[in-house]
Amino acid sequence: MVVISNGKSTRTNGYLSRTEEQLKLAGVESVVFDKVEGNPLKSTVMAGGAFAKENQCDFIVALGGGSCIDASKAIAVMATNNGDYWDYISSGTGKGKLVAKKPLPVVAITTTAGTGSETDSAAVINNEETHEKTGFGREDLFPILAIVDPVLKLTVPPKFTAYQGFDALFHSVEGYVSNGVNLMSDMYAITAIENISRNLAKAVKNGNDIEAREKIAFGNTLSGTVMCVGRVTSQHSLEHAMSAYHQDLPHGAGLIMISKAYFTKLISSHVCDDRFVRMAKAMGMDNAKEPMDFITMLTKLQEDCGVSVLKMSDYGIRPEEFKTMAQNAKDTMGRLFLCDRIELSLEDCVAIYKASYR
Repeated sequence: MVVISNGKSTRTNGYLSRTEEQLKLAGVESVVFDKVEGNPLKSTVMAGGAFAKENQCDFIVALGGGSCIDASKAIAVMATNNGDYWDYISSGTGKGKLVAKKPLPVVAITTTAGTGSETDSAAVINNEETHEKTGFGREDLFPILAIVDPVLKLTVPPKFTAYQGFDALFHSVEGYVSNGVNLMSDMYAITAIENISRNLAKAVKNGNDIEAREKIAFGNTLSGTVMCVGRVTSQHSLEHAMSAYHQDLPHGAGLIMISKAYFTKLISSHVCDDRFVRMAKAMGMDNAKEPMDFITMLTKLQEDCGVSVLKMSDYGIRPEEFKTMAQNAKDTMGRLFLCDRIELSLEDCVAIYKASYR
């Protein structure tokens, strides 16, 4: 089964036909499931699982961005198991049941550089019934094959290149300042930060810059690995709560909106000043000396990519939602708060939303 998004790009750009042709040459019959949203829904996962069972699929090819790959992993679980997908979620309203049968194998062909989902074992799905957006992972959800070809990313529009690139960047930034750092996570994270931050604006301004696309794709794949050998932090929890209530908000855009306030809060606590200085240097400020130099470089990158003007209000987010979203973040993805070097209270989370609001 080939899983693609509910948009047109995979077909229009010929990626689907090329994939189907290669499967046919390999003697593999295929069917297409083309329902995945930008923030994949639980109902879509359930429909995909039923579709895979109906067609007696042996494996899944995820062709698209992080949403398709995440959805494919969740569909792989429901293709071999009974009940509701949320039965297997251990946080929020999930029932925490064990997965009885091994999920279908997943092949990931990524057409974006954002989530790093092609190199990790987790899926993030939005439960539209309860407004919960959370991750689920297990070792047998690692894709058995990941194809990362920068040529497939040449057609990504500028704003989505930026949104996806910042998502990949923040995986490594969070990994570099989390409380779970180690020699391996540091190696991957700082390399990813350098490659993404120094090339993202180039790819946004010229989508055909294949060298920039290659370095961002490389950084994205490394960032996916950071989530496996290290940890990401509560910035992701705070954004997941935003897009759990506002389905049309791209994940990367939400992260951009809250990033400066979020990391400024960490810097003000002086929990790892040297690491923020090191990241500023990796981003191109050779003479960086102060932790806030990281915010300077982050601001510059957002301006260079044309995303510094993003507004929460443009996606229907209202200040009266802040406490609800903050509580949702803690209830639904509380485990990422445990990866922070400082404890963020509910009030701290609300303050980050307030400082980010426009």
